[in-house]
Amino acid sequence: MRRRVVVTGIGCITPTGHTPAEFFSSLKEGKCGIAPIKNFDASHFPTTFAAEVKGYQLSKYLDNIDRFKLSGRNIHYAIGAAMQAVGDSGIGDDSSLDPARFGVYLGAGEGEQDFKTFMEMVAKAEKNGELDVETFTKVGLEQLNPQEELDQEPNMTAGHLASLFNAQGPNLNCLTACAASSQAIGEAAEIIRRGDADVMLSGGAHTMIHAFGITGFSLLTALSRRNESPETASRPFDKERDGFVLGEGAGMLILEDLERAKERGAPILGEINGYGVTADAYRITDIHPEGRGATAAIKMALEDASLNPEDLGYINAHGTSTQVNDRVETLAIKGALGEKAYDVPVSSIKSMVGHLIGAAGSVEAITCLLAIEDGVLPPTINYSTPDPDCDLDYIPNESRERKIDHALSNSFGFGGQNVSLILSRFKD
Repeated sequence: MRRRVVVTGIGCITPTGHTPAEFFSSLKEGKCGIAPIKNFDASHFPTTFAAEVKGYQLSKYLDNIDRFKLSGRNIHYAIGAAMQAVGDSGIGDDSSLDPARFGVYLGAGEGEQDFKTFMEMVAKAEKNGELDVETFTKVGLEQLNPQEELDQEPNMTAGHLASLFNAQGPNLNCLTACAASSQAIGEAAEIIRRGDADVMLSGGAHTMIHAFGITGFSLLTALSRRNESPETASRPFDKERDGFVLGEGAGMLILEDLERAKERGAPILGEINGYGVTADAYRITDIHPEGRGATAAIKMALEDASLNPEDLGYINAHGTSTQVNDRVETLAIKGALGEKAYDVPVSSIKSMVGHLIGAAGSVEAITCLLAIEDGVLPPTINYSTPDPDCDLDYIPNESRERKIDHALSNSFGFGGQNVSLILSRFKD
């Protein structure tokens, strides 16, 4: 009999709130965190707006922040969210926890890139219109900081968190694009299920709101260019959608073996009940047009949870606000649930917080847990023009009161990565 995995703590840093309570309150009210970019001058880019985290200070969570003064925003967000989750669970005060049975599994990406220093290096190394590599290398060795460069490695966030919380067990990071932190949660749950750890800190942290990030997604023509109205730019499933909006932040969960959580009297916020993961094996940046991988992931998660389509009370959609994603995700939901798809409310919180890329899935998993606890389903805002290809119930514009026991969270990433999680109300 496999071990059951429950959630005993959560934490998040998002564009619309720095705690789960603030974040979920903003979702219920339909508040939008999308605005013109402030972290750098984006005025010359095709897209000039994003969903940035505002007013966050790491010093709220750590007395001595000198150790992390050179770390990027992604690591700062991860620490804040993890401190919340660990505090929420009480695991930090549990003297019976064997550090070797406490692990970390993240879906974390990079922080902001030092574009200014890079351009200074290029300027100093340019000779007669060409880049002198020898000079470029010399200037780089003089100007770049080794700690900053080291912290660009995707595994460093997990390493920092392990050090902070003395988590000596499995330590991993996956960077499977937009599916990363959902996959991390699913894999962390599997580690506990098979008995290789008792407690896992899992989730994600990411920011691509920097010059390189905006440039890359602009080249892919993936971002909305609704610069005249940023707050209405992310409009999942709406016929007039024109691309997604970059967001940033972190979401962290403490996953724990059920019996251990019960023994220590831990708060149980919900259960990781189902996990499905597939690959489209198609094109790198295109979803399979019939949604074969996404459909299979949803079906796999339902089977893993021993649930039927009619058991689902809510679907937190990947819902990026791109033409292709929203149409194909709708197809996938219908392919997996059949006619029951029309009975299950669906929404995309990316309409309010943008796309947190690697961190998106973890924040959306937290959304599902809070929707189950609160009995309120968050809306898809900016929904005004129905699309015949997107014909499900997308909870348009206003949150909806509804008691549910099971929620499905979808995350589909570039590279054909598909992850579906089912989060459930805990029942002994």
